[in-house]
Amino acid sequence: MTATHTEFHPLTASVQPVFDTVLARSPHEPEFQQAVHEVLGTIAPVLEQHPEYVEAGILDRIVEPERQIMFRVPWLDDAGKMQVNRGYRIQFSSVLGPYKGGLRFHPSVNLSIIKFLGFEQIFKNALTGQGIGGAKGGSDFDPHGRSDAEVMRFCQSFMSELYRHLGEHTDVPAGDIGVGGREIGYLFGSYRKITNRHESGMFTGKGTGWGGAEVRTEATGYGAVFFAQEMLAVHNESLEGKRVGISGSGNVAIYAIQKATQLGATAVTASDSSGYIVDDAGIDLDLLRQIKEVERGRIVEYANRRASARFVENGSVWEVPVDIAVPSATQNEVNLADAEALIANGVRAVSEGANMPCVPDAVAAFQQAGVLFAPGKAANAGGVATSALEMSQNASRQRWTFGDSENKLREIMADIHDAAFRAAEKYDVPGDYVTGANIAGFQRVATAMLAQGVI
Repeated sequence: MTATHTEFHPLTASVQPVFDTVLARSPHEPEFQQAVHEVLGTIAPVLEQHPEYVEAGILDRIVEPERQIMFRVPWLDDAGKMQVNRGYRIQFSSVLGPYKGGLRFHPSVNLSIIKFLGFEQIFKNALTGQGIGGAKGGSDFDPHGRSDAEVMRFCQSFMSELYRHLGEHTDVPAGDIGVGGREIGYLFGSYRKITNRHESGMFTGKGTGWGGAEVRTEATGYGAVFFAQEMLAVHNESLEGKRVGISGSGNVAIYAIQKATQLGATAVTASDSSGYIVDDAGIDLDLLRQIKEVERGRIVEYANRRASARFVENGSVWEVPVDIAVPSATQNEVNLADAEALIANGVRAVSEGANMPCVPDAVAAFQQAGVLFAPGKAANAGGVATSALEMSQNASRQRWTFGDSENKLREIMADIHDAAFRAAEKYDVPGDYVTGANIAGFQRVATAMLAQGVI
Protein backbone atom coordinates (compact mmCIF):
# COMPACT_ATOMS: atom_id res chain seq x y z
CA MET A 1 0.00 0.00 0.00
CA THR A 2 1.19 3.51 -0.76
CA ALA A 3 -0.31 6.20 1.43
CA THR A 4 0.15 9.95 1.00
CA HIS A 5 -1.07 12.97 2.88
CA THR A 6 -3.89 13.57 0.40
CA GLU A 7 -5.36 10.11 0.92
CA PHE A 8 -6.30 10.80 4.56
CA HIS A 9 -9.59 12.48 5.38
CA PRO A 10 -9.37 15.53 7.69
CA LEU A 11 -9.44 14.93 11.43
CA THR A 12 -11.01 17.08 14.12
CA ALA A 13 -9.22 20.25 15.19
CA SER A 14 -8.10 18.63 18.46
CA VAL A 15 -6.04 15.94 16.73
CA GLN A 16 -5.20 17.20 13.23
CA PRO A 17 -2.06 19.09 14.37
CA VAL A 18 -0.74 15.90 15.95
CA PHE A 19 -1.24 13.99 12.71
CA ASP A 20 0.36 16.81 10.71
CA THR A 21 3.45 16.42 12.87
CA VAL A 22 3.48 12.67 12.23
CA LEU A 23 3.31 13.30 8.48
CA ALA A 24 6.16 15.80 8.68
CA ARG A 25 8.39 13.60 10.84
CA SER A 26 7.57 10.30 9.12
CA PRO A 27 6.83 11.27 5.50
CA HIS A 28 7.76 7.90 3.99
CA GLU A 29 6.02 5.62 6.50
CA PRO A 30 2.54 4.93 5.08
CA GLU A 31 1.61 2.02 7.35
CA PHE A 32 2.55 4.01 10.44
CA GLN A 33 0.60 7.03 9.21
CA GLN A 34 -2.43 4.79 8.57
CA ALA A 35 -2.32 3.31 12.07
CA VAL A 36 -2.01 6.71 13.74
CA HIS A 37 -4.79 8.22 11.62
CA GLU A 38 -7.14 5.38 12.52
CA VAL A 39 -6.62 5.90 16.25
CA LEU A 40 -6.74 9.70 16.15
CA GLY A 41 -9.93 9.57 14.10
CA THR A 42 -11.80 7.81 16.91
CA ILE A 43 -10.67 9.41 20.16
CA ALA A 44 -11.82 13.01 19.69
CA PRO A 45 -14.88 12.46 21.97
CA VAL A 46 -12.55 11.40 24.78
CA LEU A 47 -10.49 14.56 24.40
CA GLU A 48 -13.63 16.68 24.63
CA GLN A 49 -14.46 15.12 28.00
CA HIS A 50 -10.84 15.11 29.18
CA PRO A 51 -9.14 18.36 28.14
CA GLU A 52 -6.35 17.50 30.57
CA TYR A 53 -5.10 14.96 28.03
CA VAL A 54 -4.62 17.74 25.48
CA GLU A 55 -3.03 20.10 27.99
CA ALA A 56 -0.54 17.42 29.03
CA GLY A 57 0.42 16.67 25.42
CA ILE A 58 -0.58 13.02 25.73
CA LEU A 59 -1.14 12.63 21.99
CA ASP A 60 2.06 14.46 21.05
CA ARG A 61 3.99 12.00 23.18
CA ILE A 62 2.11 8.82 22.40
CA VAL A 63 2.75 9.03 18.63
CA GLU A 64 6.50 9.39 19.17
CA PRO A 65 8.36 6.20 20.20
CA GLU A 66 10.32 6.34 23.42
CA ARG A 67 13.22 4.72 21.59
CA GLN A 68 13.95 3.60 18.01
CA ILE A 69 16.73 1.08 17.47
CA MET A 70 18.01 0.17 13.99
CA PHE A 71 21.11 -1.90 13.41
CA ARG A 72 23.17 -3.97 10.97
CA VAL A 73 22.93 -7.78 11.10
CA PRO A 74 25.86 -9.46 9.30
CA TRP A 75 25.94 -13.26 8.98
CA LEU A 76 27.47 -16.03 6.87
CA ASP A 77 25.31 -18.29 4.69
CA ASP A 78 26.06 -21.97 4.14
CA ALA A 79 28.31 -21.12 1.19
CA GLY A 80 30.44 -18.91 3.43
CA LYS A 81 29.17 -15.74 1.74
CA MET A 82 28.60 -12.62 3.81
CA GLN A 83 24.98 -11.47 4.05
CA VAL A 84 23.76 -8.25 5.65
CA ASN A 85 20.26 -7.51 6.88
CA ARG A 86 18.76 -4.67 8.89
CA GLY A 87 17.37 -5.14 12.37
CA TYR A 88 14.80 -3.03 14.23
CA ARG A 89 13.32 -2.62 17.69
CA ILE A 90 10.84 0.19 18.25
CA GLN A 91 10.16 0.68 21.97
CA PHE A 92 7.00 2.75 21.84
CA SER A 93 5.60 2.97 25.36
CA SER A 94 6.59 1.56 28.75
CA VAL A 95 4.10 3.53 30.84
CA LEU A 96 2.05 0.42 31.72
CA GLY A 97 4.93 -2.03 32.02
CA PRO A 98 8.00 -3.41 30.23
CA TYR A 99 7.95 -3.12 26.46
CA LYS A 100 6.16 -6.12 24.94
CA GLY A 101 5.77 -7.09 21.31
CA GLY A 102 6.93 -9.61 18.75
CA LEU A 103 9.79 -9.85 16.30
CA ARG A 104 8.96 -10.24 12.59
CA PHE A 105 11.41 -11.72 10.06
CA HIS A 106 10.14 -11.03 6.53
CA PRO A 107 11.50 -9.28 3.40
CA SER A 108 8.73 -6.67 3.64
CA VAL A 109 9.90 -5.44 7.05
CA ASN A 110 10.87 -1.78 7.13
CA LEU A 111 10.73 1.08 9.61
CA SER A 112 7.15 2.02 8.72
CA ILE A 113 5.80 -1.48 9.29
CA ILE A 114 7.62 -1.94 12.60
CA LYS A 115 6.42 1.47 13.82
CA PHE A 116 2.81 0.75 12.84
CA LEU A 117 2.96 -2.58 14.64
CA GLY A 118 4.55 -1.02 17.72
CA PHE A 119 1.96 1.77 17.83
CA GLU A 120 -0.88 -0.76 17.60
CA GLN A 121 0.79 -2.80 20.34
CA ILE A 122 0.45 0.05 22.85
CA PHE A 123 -3.34 -0.13 22.79
CA LYS A 124 -3.60 -3.87 22.26
CA ASN A 125 -1.47 -4.51 25.33
CA ALA A 126 -3.39 -1.94 27.35
CA LEU A 127 -6.65 -3.72 26.49
CA THR A 128 -5.38 -6.93 28.07
CA GLY A 129 -5.16 -5.15 31.44
CA GLN A 130 -1.94 -7.02 32.23
CA GLY A 131 0.65 -4.31 32.81
CA ILE A 132 2.69 -4.50 29.61
CA GLY A 133 3.93 -1.71 27.36
CA GLY A 134 4.09 -1.59 23.57
CA ALA A 135 6.97 -2.43 21.24
CA LYS A 136 7.76 -4.29 18.02
CA GLY A 137 10.87 -5.40 16.19
CA GLY A 138 12.24 -7.57 13.45
CA SER A 139 14.34 -7.71 10.32
CA ASP A 140 14.07 -7.90 6.54
CA PHE A 141 15.70 -11.34 6.79
CA ASP A 142 13.66 -14.11 5.14
CA PRO A 143 13.90 -17.46 6.95
CA HIS A 144 11.94 -19.20 4.15
CA GLY A 145 14.26 -21.51 2.24
CA ARG A 146 17.16 -21.04 4.65
CA SER A 147 18.75 -23.97 6.44
CA ASP A 148 18.51 -24.34 10.20
CA ALA A 149 22.20 -23.46 10.43
CA GLU A 150 21.69 -20.24 8.47
CA VAL A 151 18.70 -19.26 10.61
CA MET A 152 20.75 -19.95 13.74
CA ARG A 153 23.68 -17.81 12.57
CA PHE A 154 21.34 -14.97 11.66
CA CYS A 155 19.54 -15.13 15.02
CA GLN A 156 22.82 -15.14 16.91
CA SER A 157 24.05 -12.09 15.03
CA PHE A 158 20.70 -10.34 15.49
CA MET A 159 20.74 -10.96 19.24
CA SER A 160 24.38 -9.88 19.61
CA GLU A 161 23.13 -6.31 19.15
CA LEU A 162 19.57 -6.44 20.44
CA TYR A 163 20.38 -8.16 23.77
CA ARG A 164 21.60 -4.91 25.34
CA HIS A 165 18.11 -3.42 25.00
CA LEU A 166 16.18 -6.37 26.48
CA GLY A 167 15.34 -7.80 29.89
CA GLU A 168 12.35 -9.12 31.83
CA HIS A 169 11.84 -5.69 33.44
CA THR A 170 12.79 -3.71 30.30
CA ASP A 171 11.67 -5.28 27.02
CA VAL A 172 10.23 -8.75 26.41
CA PRO A 173 10.04 -9.85 22.75
CA ALA A 174 8.06 -12.74 21.30
CA GLY A 175 7.49 -14.24 17.86
CA ASP A 176 5.57 -12.94 14.86
CA ILE A 177 5.63 -13.67 11.13
CA GLY A 178 8.77 -15.65 10.34
CA VAL A 179 9.67 -16.12 14.00
CA GLY A 180 8.38 -19.40 15.38
CA GLY A 181 9.67 -21.95 17.85
CA ARG A 182 12.91 -22.54 15.97
CA GLU A 183 13.85 -18.87 15.80
CA ILE A 184 12.80 -18.17 19.39
CA GLY A 185 14.99 -21.04 20.57
CA TYR A 186 18.05 -19.66 18.79
CA LEU A 187 17.36 -16.10 19.95
CA PHE A 188 16.83 -17.09 23.58
CA GLY A 189 19.88 -19.34 23.58
CA SER A 190 22.01 -16.52 22.24
CA TYR A 191 20.69 -14.09 24.86
CA ARG A 192 21.40 -16.60 27.62
CA LYS A 193 24.96 -17.14 26.36
CA ILE A 194 25.77 -13.43 26.00
CA THR A 195 24.31 -12.33 29.34
CA ASN A 196 25.17 -15.42 31.41
CA ARG A 197 21.61 -15.30 32.79
CA HIS A 198 18.78 -17.80 32.36
CA GLU A 199 16.24 -15.01 32.42
CA SER A 200 13.19 -16.97 31.27
CA GLY A 201 10.84 -14.01 31.45
CA MET A 202 12.73 -11.93 28.89
CA PHE A 203 11.34 -13.85 25.91
CA THR A 204 7.90 -15.42 25.39
CA GLY A 205 6.76 -18.09 23.01
CA LYS A 206 9.45 -20.44 24.30
CA GLY A 207 9.19 -24.22 24.16
CA THR A 208 7.03 -25.62 26.95
CA GLY A 209 9.96 -27.74 28.13
CA TRP A 210 12.13 -24.70 28.86
CA GLY A 211 9.91 -21.99 30.25
CA GLY A 212 7.16 -21.68 27.68
CA ALA A 213 3.47 -21.52 28.49
CA GLU A 214 0.71 -23.82 27.33
CA VAL A 215 -1.61 -22.23 24.73
CA ARG A 216 0.92 -19.53 23.76
CA THR A 217 1.33 -21.06 20.30
CA GLU A 218 -2.41 -21.28 19.79
CA ALA A 219 -3.38 -18.03 21.52
CA THR A 220 -3.63 -15.49 18.69
CA GLY A 221 -5.73 -17.73 16.47
CA TYR A 222 -7.84 -18.96 19.37
CA GLY A 223 -8.34 -15.41 20.62
CA ALA A 224 -9.57 -14.09 17.26
CA VAL A 225 -12.19 -16.84 17.17
CA PHE A 226 -13.17 -16.27 20.81
CA PHE A 227 -13.70 -12.57 20.01
CA ALA A 228 -15.93 -13.45 17.06
CA GLN A 229 -17.86 -15.75 19.37
CA GLU A 230 -18.34 -12.88 21.86
CA MET A 231 -19.61 -10.51 19.15
CA LEU A 232 -22.09 -13.08 17.92
CA ALA A 233 -23.28 -13.85 21.45
CA VAL A 234 -24.41 -10.23 21.88
CA HIS A 235 -26.92 -10.97 19.12
CA ASN A 236 -27.83 -14.43 20.46
CA GLU A 237 -25.88 -16.15 17.70
CA SER A 238 -23.04 -18.68 17.76
CA LEU A 239 -20.37 -20.18 15.53
CA GLU A 240 -22.24 -23.46 15.29
CA GLY A 241 -22.79 -24.37 11.65
CA LYS A 242 -21.08 -21.25 10.26
CA ARG A 243 -18.68 -21.28 7.29
CA VAL A 244 -15.44 -19.57 8.22
CA GLY A 245 -12.97 -18.05 5.77
CA ILE A 246 -9.40 -17.71 6.99
CA SER A 247 -6.41 -16.27 5.14
CA GLY A 248 -2.83 -17.29 5.73
CA SER A 249 -1.49 -20.67 6.74
CA GLY A 250 0.89 -19.74 9.51
CA ASN A 251 0.51 -19.93 13.24
CA VAL A 252 -2.51 -17.61 13.56
CA ALA A 253 -4.44 -19.17 10.68
CA ILE A 254 -3.81 -22.77 11.75
CA TYR A 255 -5.10 -22.27 15.26
CA ALA A 256 -8.01 -20.10 14.18
CA ILE A 257 -9.01 -23.03 11.97
CA GLN A 258 -8.64 -25.42 14.89
CA LYS A 259 -10.70 -23.39 17.36
CA ALA A 260 -13.42 -22.52 14.84
CA THR A 261 -13.77 -26.23 14.08
CA GLN A 262 -13.90 -27.12 17.77
CA LEU A 263 -16.71 -24.59 18.25
CA GLY A 264 -18.86 -26.20 15.56
CA ALA A 265 -17.95 -24.09 12.52
CA THR A 266 -16.50 -25.28 9.22
CA ALA A 267 -13.27 -23.56 8.20
CA VAL A 268 -13.07 -23.72 4.41
CA THR A 269 -10.07 -21.64 3.28
CA ALA A 270 -6.36 -21.06 3.85
CA SER A 271 -3.75 -19.28 1.76
CA ASP A 272 -0.14 -18.32 1.23
CA SER A 273 1.64 -15.98 -1.17
CA SER A 274 1.14 -18.44 -4.06
CA GLY A 275 -2.67 -18.59 -3.84
CA TYR A 276 -5.45 -20.09 -1.75
CA ILE A 277 -7.30 -23.34 -1.18
CA VAL A 278 -11.01 -23.98 -0.73
CA ASP A 279 -12.12 -27.16 1.02
CA ASP A 280 -15.90 -27.29 1.38
CA ALA A 281 -15.57 -30.42 3.51
CA GLY A 282 -13.61 -28.41 6.07
CA ILE A 283 -9.87 -27.89 6.30
CA ASP A 284 -7.95 -31.02 7.31
CA LEU A 285 -5.78 -29.44 9.98
CA ASP A 286 -3.36 -32.35 10.28
CA LEU A 287 -2.63 -32.23 6.55
CA LEU A 288 -2.25 -28.45 6.54
CA ARG A 289 0.15 -28.55 9.48
CA GLN A 290 2.19 -31.34 7.87
CA ILE A 291 2.64 -29.28 4.72
CA LYS A 292 3.26 -25.89 6.32
CA GLU A 293 4.96 -26.68 9.64
CA VAL A 294 6.88 -29.87 8.85
CA GLU A 295 7.56 -29.77 5.12
CA ARG A 296 7.50 -25.95 4.89
CA GLY A 297 5.78 -26.42 1.54
CA ARG A 298 3.35 -24.36 -0.55
CA ILE A 299 -0.41 -24.39 -0.07
CA VAL A 300 -1.01 -26.03 -3.48
CA GLU A 301 0.25 -29.28 -1.95
CA TYR A 302 -2.88 -29.40 0.19
CA ALA A 303 -5.12 -29.49 -2.88
CA ASN A 304 -2.87 -32.06 -4.52
CA ARG A 305 -3.43 -34.44 -1.59
CA ARG A 306 -7.08 -33.72 -0.69
CA ALA A 307 -9.84 -34.68 -3.10
CA SER A 308 -12.37 -32.23 -1.65
CA ALA A 309 -10.06 -29.22 -2.05
CA ARG A 310 -9.17 -26.98 -4.93
CA PHE A 311 -6.29 -24.53 -5.36
CA VAL A 312 -6.80 -21.06 -6.83
CA GLU A 313 -3.65 -19.31 -8.00
CA ASN A 314 -5.15 -15.96 -8.93
CA GLY A 315 -7.93 -13.94 -7.36
CA SER A 316 -8.79 -13.32 -3.74
CA VAL A 317 -9.58 -15.77 -0.96
CA TRP A 318 -12.33 -13.32 0.06
CA GLU A 319 -14.34 -14.19 -3.07
CA VAL A 320 -15.31 -17.45 -1.33
CA PRO A 321 -18.77 -17.18 0.35
CA VAL A 322 -18.42 -17.41 4.15
CA ASP A 323 -20.34 -16.37 7.24
CA ILE A 324 -17.30 -15.40 9.30
CA ALA A 325 -14.00 -13.99 8.00
CA VAL A 326 -10.76 -14.10 9.97
CA PRO A 327 -7.99 -12.32 7.99
CA SER A 328 -4.82 -13.85 9.43
CA ALA A 329 -2.06 -13.20 6.91
CA THR A 330 -0.66 -9.66 6.92
CA GLN A 331 -1.45 -5.95 6.95
CA ASN A 332 -3.73 -4.41 4.30
CA GLU A 333 -4.64 -7.74 2.70
CA VAL A 334 -8.39 -6.99 2.56
CA ASN A 335 -9.16 -4.14 0.16
CA LEU A 336 -12.48 -2.48 -0.64
CA ALA A 337 -13.27 -4.93 -3.45
CA ASP A 338 -12.63 -7.84 -1.09
CA ALA A 339 -14.92 -6.31 1.53
CA GLU A 340 -17.65 -5.75 -1.03
CA ALA A 341 -17.36 -9.37 -2.17
CA LEU A 342 -17.66 -10.63 1.41
CA ILE A 343 -20.66 -8.36 2.05
CA ALA A 344 -22.37 -9.45 -1.17
CA ASN A 345 -21.92 -13.07 -0.10
CA GLY A 346 -23.55 -12.41 3.27
CA VAL A 347 -20.62 -12.27 5.70
CA ARG A 348 -21.87 -11.75 9.27
CA ALA A 349 -18.69 -10.98 11.17
CA VAL A 350 -15.04 -10.13 10.55
CA SER A 351 -12.43 -10.72 13.25
CA GLU A 352 -8.92 -9.54 12.44
CA GLY A 353 -6.38 -12.24 13.25
CA ALA A 354 -3.52 -10.28 11.70
CA ASN A 355 -2.51 -6.71 12.50
CA MET A 356 -4.47 -4.15 10.45
CA PRO A 357 -5.32 -6.59 7.62
CA CYS A 358 -8.27 -4.48 6.41
CA VAL A 359 -7.68 -1.15 4.67
CA PRO A 360 -9.72 1.80 6.01
CA ASP A 361 -12.20 1.72 3.12
CA ALA A 362 -12.85 -1.96 3.77
CA VAL A 363 -13.47 -1.32 7.47
CA ALA A 364 -15.89 1.48 6.63
CA ALA A 365 -17.73 -0.77 4.17
CA PHE A 366 -18.13 -3.52 6.77
CA GLN A 367 -19.45 -1.09 9.35
CA GLN A 368 -21.86 0.59 6.94
CA ALA A 369 -23.22 -2.82 5.91
CA GLY A 370 -23.87 -3.77 9.53
CA VAL A 371 -21.18 -6.47 9.59
CA LEU A 372 -19.78 -7.12 13.06
CA PHE A 373 -16.17 -5.97 12.81
CA ALA A 374 -13.40 -6.62 15.35
CA PRO A 375 -10.13 -4.68 14.88
CA GLY A 376 -6.84 -6.48 15.35
CA LYS A 377 -5.83 -4.57 18.44
CA ALA A 378 -8.77 -6.23 20.20
CA ALA A 379 -9.37 -9.46 18.29
CA ASN A 380 -5.78 -10.66 18.05
CA ALA A 381 -4.70 -9.57 21.52
CA GLY A 382 -4.84 -13.18 22.68
CA GLY A 383 -1.25 -13.76 21.65
CA VAL A 384 0.26 -11.02 23.74
CA ALA A 385 -2.20 -11.70 26.58
CA THR A 386 -0.92 -15.27 26.81
CA SER A 387 2.64 -13.97 26.56
CA ALA A 388 1.93 -12.00 29.70
CA LEU A 389 0.62 -15.17 31.30
CA GLU A 390 3.91 -16.82 30.33
CA MET A 391 5.80 -13.97 31.99
CA SER A 392 3.77 -14.52 35.16
CA GLN A 393 4.56 -18.21 35.20
CA ASN A 394 8.25 -17.53 34.62
CA ALA A 395 8.34 -15.03 37.49
CA SER A 396 6.70 -17.47 39.90
CA ARG A 397 8.41 -20.62 38.54
CA GLN A 398 5.00 -22.17 37.96
CA ARG A 399 3.43 -24.09 35.10
CA TRP A 400 -0.27 -24.05 34.33
CA THR A 401 -2.16 -26.75 32.45
CA PHE A 402 -3.42 -26.28 28.91
CA GLY A 403 -6.98 -26.16 30.17
CA ASP A 404 -6.22 -23.55 32.81
CA SER A 405 -4.35 -21.39 30.32
CA GLU A 406 -7.09 -21.64 27.69
CA ASN A 407 -9.73 -20.68 30.27
CA LYS A 408 -7.68 -17.63 31.26
CA LEU A 409 -7.33 -16.69 27.57
CA ARG A 410 -11.06 -17.03 27.03
CA GLU A 411 -11.73 -14.80 30.06
CA ILE A 412 -9.26 -12.17 28.85
CA MET A 413 -10.82 -12.08 25.37
CA ALA A 414 -14.28 -11.71 26.93
CA ASP A 415 -12.98 -8.83 29.06
CA ILE A 416 -11.44 -7.13 26.02
CA HIS A 417 -14.70 -7.51 24.12
CA ASP A 418 -16.67 -6.08 27.04
CA ALA A 419 -14.28 -3.12 27.46
CA ALA A 420 -14.54 -2.22 23.76
CA PHE A 421 -18.30 -2.79 23.72
CA ARG A 422 -18.88 -0.60 26.80
CA ALA A 423 -16.63 2.20 25.53
CA ALA A 424 -18.52 2.27 22.23
CA GLU A 425 -21.82 2.47 24.09
CA LYS A 426 -20.55 5.20 26.42
CA TYR A 427 -19.42 7.40 23.52
CA ASP A 428 -22.63 6.91 21.50
CA VAL A 429 -21.30 4.61 18.81
CA PRO A 430 -22.87 1.29 19.92
CA GLY A 431 -21.46 -1.75 18.18
CA ASP A 432 -18.42 0.14 16.83
CA TYR A 433 -15.61 -2.07 18.13
CA VAL A 434 -12.94 -0.02 16.34
CA THR A 435 -13.80 3.14 18.25
CA GLY A 436 -14.50 1.22 21.44
CA ALA A 437 -11.17 -0.61 21.42
CA ASN A 438 -9.21 2.55 20.62
CA ILE A 439 -10.91 4.52 23.38
CA ALA A 440 -10.63 1.80 26.02
CA GLY A 441 -6.94 1.22 25.30
CA PHE A 442 -6.11 4.90 24.95
CA GLN A 443 -7.71 5.87 28.24
CA ARG A 444 -5.73 3.27 30.17
CA VAL A 445 -2.49 4.56 28.67
CA ALA A 446 -3.39 8.25 28.99
CA THR A 447 -4.37 7.91 32.66
CA ALA A 448 -1.01 6.34 33.47
CA MET A 449 0.88 8.98 31.48
CA LEU A 450 -0.85 11.75 33.40
CA ALA A 451 0.00 10.13 36.71
CA GLN A 452 3.68 9.68 35.86
CA GLY A 453 4.41 13.20 34.66
CA VAL A 454 6.16 14.54 31.58
CA ILE A 455 8.58 11.73 30.71
